[in-house]
Amino acid sequence: MDLRKTILYIILFLSSSIYAQKLYYPGKSWEEKKPIDFGIDNHKIDKAINFAISNENSVDTNLENAIRKAFGNEPYFEIKGPTKYRGKPNGLIIKNGYIIGKWGDVDRVDMTFSVTKSYLSTVAGIAFQKGLIGLDSKLKDYVWDGKFDSDHNQLITWHHLLNQSSQWKGNLFGTYDWADRPKRGLSIEELKTQNIPKPGKAYKYNDVRVNLLSYSLLNVFRKPLPEVLKTTVMDPIGASTTWRWYGYNESKVIIDGYQVQSVSGGGHFGGGIFINALDHARFGLLFLRGGVWEENNIISPTWIDLMTKPSENNSSYGYMWWLNKGDRKWPELSENIFYGAGFGGNYVVIIPDQQLVIVARWIDSSKLGEFIKKIIDAHA
Repeated sequence: MDLRKTILYIILFLSSSIYAQKLYYPGKSWEEKKPIDFGIDNHKIDKAINFAISNENSVDTNLENAIRKAFGNEPYFEIKGPTKYRGKPNGLIIKNGYIIGKWGDVDRVDMTFSVTKSYLSTVAGIAFQKGLIGLDSKLKDYVWDGKFDSDHNQLITWHHLLNQSSQWKGNLFGTYDWADRPKRGLSIEELKTQNIPKPGKAYKYNDVRVNLLSYSLLNVFRKPLPEVLKTTVMDPIGASTTWRWYGYNESKVIIDGYQVQSVSGGGHFGGGIFINALDHARFGLLFLRGGVWEENNIISPTWIDLMTKPSENNSSYGYMWWLNKGDRKWPELSENIFYGAGFGGNYVVIIPDQQLVIVARWIDSSKLGEFIKKIIDAHA
């Protein structure tokens, strides 16, 4: 049974039961309940939260310094977008839509790094369900400024960009594709001339190419992607107005005579989405509920099927969501889990089997699986 069908089965079961109450969605305020209200051990949830707090990620609180330390050895590396100091660990545990656990300052707006990719994927999903893009359609038919004109690049489809198998060659906003997470031990000349697979034949995590997806969607929507995300997703789910989505000074382009910033798909070079844990949790709850918010079908069932389908070249990765499958699998946890993940220990985790959403910020990434297991074990 695929993940979307599993989610729908759970929702239909809950909603059809004569004993089931109407599914809860938070309004302006978010109702809190005790774990025991759902038969969950209060003490075990408290222990899990203390575990998250005590296993803080070691990344520098000055995130500009942290980025330079992590990526500063890449050729011609520079920070192009905004950064900020990060907060202390914080997060939320959502059960059946209610808050049953929280820690730290969940209102604090912080960088979220590559969790941004899951939001970008969602914008692509909006384009897909509006009929603006076809997943097997070639980008050369949508973006006409030369970025997809070469014999190699003209083979690239939306599907390739979304699952990070595009293998696009070029320079975007001053950064070459080969300069992002380059192979070690190669000179710059060797990097420039290296043979790379054809589009669709290999997975390569690459923020330049993710930013190309964002730029390509901007060319389709003809309006800023933060505006698209706000009006189609974030406002309908009741998110705050404190989140921001940034690009770079170099990524300002002209669309239909107006200057628009093409936003980034992460914080590798700075920028990306800056957001608080509460808004992350609303976003996660939307996907836990199969793309439905109250009476509104915001994300199509087909899209959720597609985005959680393992990629041909990486079974742990869908359309910019990580899956609990393949090499990154937590073997003791359900394969139905999927999550957005960002540098520094930023996570939005969706757990359909237990109707949970977990937002964890600035946690030691090596401890995330253990943290999730503690929360699930508290259900026993």
